[in-house]
Amino acid sequence: MDPAAFRDREVSMENKRNFDLLTLGQALLRLSPPNNERLVRGDIFVKQVGGAELNVAVGVALLGLHTGIISKLPSHDLGSFIKSKIRSYGVSDDYLIYDHLPGARVGIYYYENGAYPRTPKVIYDRAGSSFYSLNIDEIPKEAYAATRCFHTSGITLALSPQLRQTAIEMMKRFKEAGTLVSFDVNFRGNLWSGEEAKICIERILPYVDIFFCSEDTARLTFLKTGTAREMMKSFTEEYPISIVASTQRIVHSPKRHTFGSVLYDAEQDAYFEEEPYREIEVVDRIGSGDAYISGALYGLLAHEFDCQKAVQYGNATSAVKNTIPGDLPSSNLEEIQMIIKAHSQKGVPLEMTR
Repeated sequence: MDPAAFRDREVSMENKRNFDLLTLGQALLRLSPPNNERLVRGDIFVKQVGGAELNVAVGVALLGLHTGIISKLPSHDLGSFIKSKIRSYGVSDDYLIYDHLPGARVGIYYYENGAYPRTPKVIYDRAGSSFYSLNIDEIPKEAYAATRCFHTSGITLALSPQLRQTAIEMMKRFKEAGTLVSFDVNFRGNLWSGEEAKICIERILPYVDIFFCSEDTARLTFLKTGTAREMMKSFTEEYPISIVASTQRIVHSPKRHTFGSVLYDAEQDAYFEEEPYREIEVVDRIGSGDAYISGALYGLLAHEFDCQKAVQYGNATSAVKNTIPGDLPSSNLEEIQMIIKAHSQKGVPLEMTR
């Protein structure tokens, strides 16, 4: 799509849609040993909720926009626990679908914190869970025109052939309804190969307006060459993508990271970035990439597609999520704006907010 038409379409939708953002993805049950205990040794699990697209919906809701998630949960108690957690963050459950079959189950993953030189560890147990059976006919037709923006990721595409078919058809229908489509490659080597991901994602890029792809993924999955900026721009030259964002993380150790990003706007043929957040004290990095997307989408949707705002909100939201246990972000707009202000100032930062 022509970038100028992309913005015109956004303006025309703004006052006609109930939601600012709908996401499609699996809501997972996360089980983690407390503190730095190991999966192989500990006896206790902390129960939490997460999932890439849910993390994005929660982050944008906390910043003040109206969001919802499209997903499928079992109708038993664990499904109710996840639904209650979703609602507690202000995310709508209007488009949650419930599985009443006797064998219905939630997807689970087990997460072990790392501490140098031991890296974090993830074990998934979600194959055959209720979300895998989501069918296009289960999605209410009114959903496609109910939101300004729709977001999903490569994780959802990779989970099962059934889901892949459903997700691709949903992207087409959202696009046909004039909805902005956001997509995060979010490549996971334990779900599919780089070649499979490339073939599938290249099928859906003609429907994507806002594209999130890291430099490493551009090189290894899409076989791009050149500088990070050249690769980002090439996506907009090959497909009708209007905005490309790429995060840049330096892992000094499991507990010390540096995080920044670059955003390319095809209409302006311009790149946007800022000084990265250095030496972040990492408590839990899971969900920090999703937090970046939530901040960037908030910046775009709430500030008339101001790309510098998108970078600032994205970087700040991701940086602070690294300091919070669990998948889900917990920072409201006031806190993120304070972090942005402090990050832009020179001199000694305040030790405490009083």
